[in-house]
Amino acid sequence: MADKNFRALHRHARITARKARPVADLVRGKFVNEALEELDFVHRRASPMIEKVIRSAMANAGQDLDVDVNRLYVSDLRIDEGPTLKRWRPRAQGRVYPILKRSSHITVVLTEAPEEAD
Repeated sequence: MADKNFRALHRHARITARKARPVADLVRGKFVNEALEELDFVHRRASPMIEKVIRSAMANAGQDLDVDVNRLYVSDLRIDEGPTLKRWRPRAQGRVYPILKRSSHITVVLTEAPEEAD
């Protein structure tokens, strides 16, 4: 049987990829229940965003009746850079300084762990 992958995306998340990647590194490769528990105790702005995407991928996996949701693990979690909104801040003597409001794309892929042979 081929491995089943279940994917969920959060595009244009209003957080920089640089700030979200350390949170993603904490849960990559863990089982979903363990990952969600870990994210509950991480006090970073990215943790609820990543948690929501993991729960969405779990819901996608729940549509398949052959999949045990408790055996899913986070096989791939990517934080890619999204588009940057460019704003301008007025400064002295008619100058302007740029303000870069960065965004990111959060991608989660869950895979079912193989059954252990007894």
